Parts: sequence; C-alpha cells; structure tokens
Amino acid sequence: MSKGDFAALLAENGILPFSIVAHPNAAAGLETHGTTVLAVKYKGGALNLGDRRATAAAAIMYDKAEKIIALDDYTLIALAGAYGRAIESARYLRHAFKYFSRSQLQPMSLDGKLQEISRALSANLPNAMSGIGLFVPILTAYDLAESRARIYFYDASGARFESDSYTAAGSGSERIRGAFEYIEKTRGKFEERPYDDVLKDALTLLDIASDLDSATGGFDKVLPTAKRVSEEGVVSLSDEELRAAISKLGK
Repeated sequence: MSKGDFAALLAENGILPFSIVAHPNAAAGLETHGTTVLAVKYKGGALNLGDRRATAAAAIMYDKAEKIIALDDYTLIALAGAYGRAIESARYLRHAFKYFSRSQLQPMSLDGKLQEISRALSANLPNAMSGIGLFVPILTAYDLAESRARIYFYDASGARFESDSYTAAGSGSERIRGAFEYIEKTRGKFEERPYDDVLKDALTLLDIASDLDSATGGFDKVLPTAKRVSEEGVVSLSDEELRAAISKLGK
C-alpha cells in the first residue's frame, strides 16, 4: 500500500469507496441533481458560488443543498450533477487529504489533490455510463507555492483542465458562458479586479442562470452557497454579506 493512500487503506479493510455500480435499468429520472456552480478569480483569490436547488426530473427535491464544500484550509470543491454521489465523493476526498496529512506529516500537494479527484471520477465512470451517478466538480485552490489562486474543471472520466480566470458547471452553465466572456471583454479580467466587483458579477451570472434554467434556483427565496479562498485560507460568505451584495443588484 502506498504511504498516505486513503483509497488503498479502505480497500485493504474491505471497503471499496468507488465500487457502487448502478443497475443497468436504473431510472436516471429518480436521481437528485444539483446545478449551477461557478468559480471566478479576483485580485488575490478566487470565489465559488452555487445555487441551492436539487432536482429529480421535473421535481424540486430540496432547496438548501450545499454545493460548495471546503476539502481543507486552502481547497474548495464545487459540485454539479448527481448530488448524492458528488457529496459522497467530496466526503471521501476530505478524509483522503486529511489521512495523507496526518500519516505523512505534511499536506498533500496540489498535484496530489488533483490526481485524487481524477481517480474518484474515473472510478465512478461505470456509474456515469449507466446513466446514473454522473457528476462533474470544479476544484478551486490557493497555491501557496506560487502565491495565486487556481481553478480546475473536469470531465466525467476524470480528465482535468486549468482555467485562467473562471469556469462553471451544471445545466445552467451553458446559459451563462457567453456572459462570462462579455464581462471580461468589457470590464477586464476577473483576476485583476477587486473582490466586491467580482462578487457582484458572480451573483448576476447565477441570477441569469436561474432565469434560463429550471434546475437552477435563484436567490429570491434562499441565499446561494458561497465561499472564497485566498492566502488567508477558505472563508464562507455570511448571509449578511450576500444580502448586501444582492441589494446592489436591485433585488
């Protein structure tokens, strides 16, 4: 067993965290999904924002889903897709990072964290190919070695890609892709702008997604979930901060 390998430790004890394979006749419409999540950089860090709605087919199952999860002090994961599988994987990753840190007396490297997420996604591919259990995460981290925020997105097979400035995932993400481009071309790169301005733009983008995608909840009824990460670590945005930012949108 490789040192610090949490998945290998579980397997050695008869626990296979990625082995659940959906029945071939599973009805994807019964599965609960969550969308939309986005990640944008600002000067000095990066912000994650997500709606709180979880749906199953045409039904709204829950409107307080947590889709932005802190995996450690400098790493966030934003979840889109099959909510149950995504949350299970986020919990696994949090334990895997902590296990490595405690067993090796040093934090897992950013490359190691990215690889661990790829392994979780590739192991889940049989479920995704069965039409159930598909999820795609966004990883946002503050790279202490390079003193900058970094954003990565994945496909369902575990391939990862780094974004220079922003990304989004979930059914509402396609509706706002062009708006990201418009904002950057008219107001400048996200990573060069102050946090308050970027937060306002991110809320506007989520509001547009909720208008155009029925699976994405707005923030008129329930505030979105939001966290940011910088050199100081992960910070959850308070309800008061979100309400103040939303009020500037005229909501």
